[in-house]
Amino acid sequence: MPKAYFMVRSVVVESLREKFDQWYSRHHLPLALSEFKAEKCWRLWSAADAGVHYAVYQFADMAKLDAALKSQAFKGLVADFDQAWPSGVTRTRDMLSLAEESSG
Repeated sequence: MPKAYFMVRSVVVESLREKFDQWYSRHHLPLALSEFKAEKCWRLWSAADAGVHYAVYQFADMAKLDAALKSQAFKGLVADFDQAWPSGVTRTRDMLSLAEESSG
């Protein structure tokens, strides 16, 4: 079974970037990793668009990701984000299935 990834793309207004970065690093990412039961996670800022932030969570397979997205924990994470960022941040989500991995 291929690894599965859950990706959250947030667009953050410039005036909130530093606050958002600190909040995500210190609060939301540790909470999400613990509650979501992901294997690991990453945070990235776009080099092409300074206001775009990505959070990526890795799961053993799509079944584990599906279960995580149906959990009460996920609903709590969404509520936590919505409460912290009622404006100034928009987000979209995507579910990804690993097609290929290589290293050189």
